[in-house]
Amino acid sequence: MAEIKFSAPNVAEYCHLRKIAGLSEKSETAAKNGLGNACFDVTLYEDDKLIGMGRVIGDGGTAFQIIDIAVDPHYQGMGHGKAIMQHIMEYIETVAVSGTYVSLIADYPADTLYKQFGFISTEPKSTGMYLHYK
Repeated sequence: MAEIKFSAPNVAEYCHLRKIAGLSEKSETAAKNGLGNACFDVTLYEDDKLIGMGRVIGDGGTAFQIIDIAVDPHYQGMGHGKAIMQHIMEYIETVAVSGTYVSLIADYPADTLYKQFGFISTEPKSTGMYLHYK
């Protein structure tokens, strides 16, 4: 069973997981500069190996963006992506107020996961999605 942590992965883990999960690669410099600045992090580990992650960035009130949702291909299809999103949405529910705007960008077929959490597609190919708290 995966161990859930609410901290950022280290730079090497982050870059490796993005690569193997098929996300665009980030430089170590970009990762080093950015990883400590998230509003919220959730990471999944199995035997000290990073197998999944998700992050929320934003200004803490008016806008949040869900980013870096990634699961190691060997662990996909086991509900880890959904678990990551559940933790992220629990966080969002604690900080969202009237007027808060939550966005994410997802490629097919990943958009199916986000629709389960109320996000709405905006485009037919690569999808911009939003969730507006009223």
